[in-house]
Amino acid sequence: MSAGLTADCTDLAIRAEDGVLLQTRPAFGGNIMATIECPRSRPQMSTVRPNVMAPAAPDSSRTGEVIEVELSQELLSSKVEVLETVLCEEEQGNIRESEVLVSGGRGMENEKGFALLRELANELNGTVSASRAAVDAGWIGYPCQVGQTGKTVSPKLYFACGISGAVQHTVGMQSAETIVAINRDEKAPIFDLATYGLVGDLFEILPLLTQKIKEQRGHVS
Repeated sequence: MSAGLTADCTDLAIRAEDGVLLQTRPAFGGNIMATIECPRSRPQMSTVRPNVMAPAAPDSSRTGEVIEVELSQELLSSKVEVLETVLCEEEQGNIRESEVLVSGGRGMENEKGFALLRELANELNGTVSASRAAVDAGWIGYPCQVGQTGKTVSPKLYFACGISGAVQHTVGMQSAETIVAINRDEKAPIFDLATYGLVGDLFEILPLLTQKIKEQRGHVS
């Protein structure tokens, strides 16, 4: 079709004045967000990273024409041979499928800090996730990493604990329905994205928050 393609987009928009598709994606190793446009070629094509956009509501009034095309069996056969399938063990489940994520960053300070996150996640029937900084430090496994070089998630509730809010992380969780940020730095960028923000020492806040949830749920012995 002689058209260009922008892959792995995290945002799409239509420019009103000329109908050009604005395609935003991470570039230069995730250090910047680039907006790409194709003003001359048509059609305009892009692929979107999973979970960055909420699905549109079904509209039964919309219809479309289905065109059936006959393809030869040769075109349908795959030239890829699967040699081995290895299941990746994740900490508590697939973070892409969890409705509640309790995520920790560099501010958790060490692996022991993640024990506080696990306790909160257990009370909320959620899953622990992390920023790249925490994964690189060895405090939690890579399957739990959220962000540009990890997974893109869209849970109903996302706790960002000790996470500054760099674009490399927020690009992977910005579509969460509700974001709760806990950080001692009141100027941390994560608060610009958060639905609710708590400024303070997360090592004091997390135990109190978990205890309160236990009391509300009647889990206090």
